[in-house]
Amino acid sequence: MLDIEVIGVETLVPDGPSAVEIEELCALALSSAGIGDGHVAIEFVDENRIRELNREFRARDEPTDVLSFGVDENGAPAGPRELGDIVICTTHTEDLREAVVHGSLHLSGMDHEQDDGEMLALQSELMRWIE
Repeated sequence: MLDIEVIGVETLVPDGPSAVEIEELCALALSSAGIGDGHVAIEFVDENRIRELNREFRARDEPTDVLSFGVDENGAPAGPRELGDIVICTTHTEDLREAVVHGSLHLSGMDHEQDDGEMLALQSELMRWIE
């Protein structure tokens, strides 16, 4: 079973997705990649916080739209699997729903910077399903 925690949802624009929709999008993306259990935290942050994280973890001193931080790729020895965290900057994201899907696919182990287009193709397919 997936446990999806949404943090900072109050920072969303009024017509943005609800916490329930965010959870459903994350679950859809993860299940499409074959993951059906574990914990994920999705946090919505401001430009300053995402810039700090991008600088610290990617050596890029600039804000970005979404960052994913995988934790437990092979499952915990005891207890629930900790999949990781997705951090989304609402002011640098054109489509919050797509950012959730994108970050979730990264947590599943996919990487559009190293694959042959599989991740972005799956992301596009999932976005067609939800629109």
